[in-house]
Amino acid sequence: MTTESTGTATTAKHEALLRHDWSKAEVQAIYRTPLPDLIFQAQTIHRQFHAPDRVQTCQLISIKTGGCPEDCAYCPQSAHYDAEVERQGLLDPQHVISVANEAAGRGVTRFCMGAAWREAPNGRDFEKVLEMVRGVAALGMEVCCTLGMLTDEQAVRLKEAGLTAYNHNLDTSPEFYGAIITTRVYEERLRTLASVRKAGITVCCGGILGMGEKDTDRVGLLHQLANLNPHPESVPINMLVRVEGTPLAKVPALDPMEMVRAIATARILMPASRVRLAAGRKQLSPEAVTLCFLTGANSIFVGEKLLTTPNPGADEDELLLQSLGMKPLEPHAV
Repeated sequence: MTTESTGTATTAKHEALLRHDWSKAEVQAIYRTPLPDLIFQAQTIHRQFHAPDRVQTCQLISIKTGGCPEDCAYCPQSAHYDAEVERQGLLDPQHVISVANEAAGRGVTRFCMGAAWREAPNGRDFEKVLEMVRGVAALGMEVCCTLGMLTDEQAVRLKEAGLTAYNHNLDTSPEFYGAIITTRVYEERLRTLASVRKAGITVCCGGILGMGEKDTDRVGLLHQLANLNPHPESVPINMLVRVEGTPLAKVPALDPMEMVRAIATARILMPASRVRLAAGRKQLSPEAVTLCFLTGANSIFVGEKLLTTPNPGADEDELLLQSLGMKPLEPHAV
């Protein structure tokens, strides 16, 4: 068998393992599997699709901070809450590109830009974002943006500028969504994802755990994600960072094993996706992070902040990966 035909056969085998018709009962059964068995299943599937010793490093920068009209209960950037976040207008494109260039020099292969908007604006600010996207893409990095809701036309223009991916999280299950956000409905999130797909941009879509939701809501979120067709190429799993001044500041801390369960379930449901261990990692012990890697997380965010919340330092990340014998994903392997 030739290399080409072997590759085709492997691809066909992988495609056969991808499903988009999961029932909620099936997802729940996976999520509630005894943890040792769940970890084993997730690791087995992970090795069929990904290099087990590689972790993609991403960096996220807030290009416009605070003053968002949405009332997301977890977010210190909401104008509805009195969190101590300093408002900042849209950054200069050349500054953002220089930050991306410095990140690329440290081996970061994906650069993400977030703006606290309900929806991406038209006009001068959008033109500046396009300039940022073009500049970062020219560095040879994957480029991701999260700008709120998009129109079809805006998605096309971002694609033309070189955008690789667009982040628009579902946050939680449809049933729990209204308890977290009232200024936007679930269907609006799905419409933005459809615009991104239509433009040929890959989708980055996940959720947040620890907002006071039940197990059934975590199952509901994973069920929604796993039945998107195609699956999101990137699935960030966030752990709530409780911030004073937001409605969720006093919710009980999440059991880290729930993060492990969610990541393992995501890996089984969406084998080919890159599962990103995102916000809240500073709240996890090295052992908990290791379990997340073991269950299929293969990407982390580096840098001192994730938008406005703290993140482990570069030295901590480097030491942990070294101790595990793991390495950052190289640019050519992206």
